[in-house]
Amino acid sequence: MQNSLELAVKKAFKEIYKVEIPSIEFQATRKDFEGDITIVVFAFLRYVKGNPVEIGTKIGEYLKENVQEITDFNVVKGFLNLVISDAFFIKNFNSIFKTPNYGLVTPKKNEKAVMVEYSSPNTNKPLHLGHIRNNLLGYSVAEIIKASGKKVYKTQIINDRGIHICKSMLAWQRFGNGETPTSTGLKGDKLVGNYYVAFDKAYKEEIQQLISQGKTEEEAKKEAPILIEAQQMLLKWEAGDKEVVKLWKTMNQWVYEGFDQTYKELGVDFDKNYYESNTYLLGKDIVLEGLEKGVFYKKEDGSVWIDLTDEGLDEKIVLRADGTAVYMTQDIGTAIERFKDFDLSELVYTVGNEQDYHFKVLFLILDKLGFDWAKQLYHLSYGMVDLPSGKMKSREGTVVDADDLMEEMTNTAKTISQELGKLEGYSKEEKESLYKTIGLGALKYFILKVDPKKRILFDPEESVDFAGNTGPFIQYTYARIQSILRKATFDFSIEMSEHEVGLHVKERELIKQIQLFPEIIQNAAQNHSPAIIANYTYDLVKEYNSFYQTVPILGCENKNEKIFRTQLSAKVAEIIKTAFKLLGINVPERM
Repeated sequence: MQNSLELAVKKAFKEIYKVEIPSIEFQATRKDFEGDITIVVFAFLRYVKGNPVEIGTKIGEYLKENVQEITDFNVVKGFLNLVISDAFFIKNFNSIFKTPNYGLVTPKKNEKAVMVEYSSPNTNKPLHLGHIRNNLLGYSVAEIIKASGKKVYKTQIINDRGIHICKSMLAWQRFGNGETPTSTGLKGDKLVGNYYVAFDKAYKEEIQQLISQGKTEEEAKKEAPILIEAQQMLLKWEAGDKEVVKLWKTMNQWVYEGFDQTYKELGVDFDKNYYESNTYLLGKDIVLEGLEKGVFYKKEDGSVWIDLTDEGLDEKIVLRADGTAVYMTQDIGTAIERFKDFDLSELVYTVGNEQDYHFKVLFLILDKLGFDWAKQLYHLSYGMVDLPSGKMKSREGTVVDADDLMEEMTNTAKTISQELGKLEGYSKEEKESLYKTIGLGALKYFILKVDPKKRILFDPEESVDFAGNTGPFIQYTYARIQSILRKATFDFSIEMSEHEVGLHVKERELIKQIQLFPEIIQNAAQNHSPAIIANYTYDLVKEYNSFYQTVPILGCENKNEKIFRTQLSAKVAEIIKTAFKLLGINVPERM
């Protein structure tokens, strides 16, 4: 409609004012005015002199006379509100109703792919609440970009080396007595995480002991025997010591298996894993090449730096004096490796906003090194997630464990569902499955409905509310529509023409909302924002519930209207399911 209107408006200006208008600004008509689409007349004043109301009226009269779908118009100040015919809406909905996978675009052959990196955990502890936001964001953005018509690779880089890993390994050697995930019944990441905590406890005790012997706190921190032993273990690992490498592989495998369980429960996946143990040496050769080209410079101590002060940043080290790499070096090498491994058009890093500066520097360095794809790097920056104080504290009392949070969400859904008494006639298995669907849906929706850049205060109970802008409210609407469709004993696949159905105002509003879905997916993909999908879905559900409460559906006496309203309901349910799938959320067939 917008395309045909644009052509008609340009033609109107040519005929009435003898001028060429390059573009037309459209917007949705405000609820308090009659109309379906609005043209901003103010924008024309740079091409045509005159009164905006007069210009709008002349264009409105032209469109009403020359565009079959325009039945009426009104002008409010500098806005031309157009009323579109029922026939257009019905014809448009018929096309939408027949379209499978409405809103989704199939990737073109031979098109470059987008890579989305998320999660990227350390292998010395379990995933926590911060990882949950990271995983949900990264996974959803990947799915949305895929739905917009791009090929997508989902990846993570696992931080499986370094002093933090050696700390867990050393503590296990000292205090573990050979225990394993199998012998303890603990998930592998939990078991290894416990030894990281055990190391920290022993380290602090040694520091206090050294201080009591007359050492300063700084000296004690450096000289604690357990830390020195962990540093020696790291050197042995880097030298390929067989025993150390064997233990490292064993304990990391325990962690990977634990992570996989958490990922499965959370409903996220990856196409490729990168491991820091394989990538930490990447980038050094590139830095030396950049040194020859003058991109980097060497200080007197032999360390290599880049000066970014002209770009409003500072000087950044890329190689230490002893020739060892820093994280920036590795990230330079890893980015280059990925563009070699895959034919990418974009690489998206899902990392918290505390790393904003790091990514500005990384992207700028890659640009200065002459990689044209550096302009296609995107940092999906996000804020922290806080919990109301006192709620959901983990065993250590500081970090909220991801598995514990998901279990708590399921239990919260169970408590609230039982209080509402909505589950008569369900088997125990059906109830447990539903609690999980509602609980995880509540968690995911609460986190994803917020703009990624904003900090979140996550309240588990508030998220599992069956009213308002929540996952369970939308899931409940979906289940309600499924109930309607199960009760429909007639064939509602028959196409209705504009001569067979007269549209109620609520049906018009609902069709308008349905029409937006393909554009919403594209918008969400371009902005890397699942919040756009989440809030659109809530608006759609609000519009549907208003329609549901205003007009009869199965109780409608007019057979054609009953069919059409059932079709509308079915399409809304399909869009909810599709939209929620893009957010990684399941929908229940009944609630």
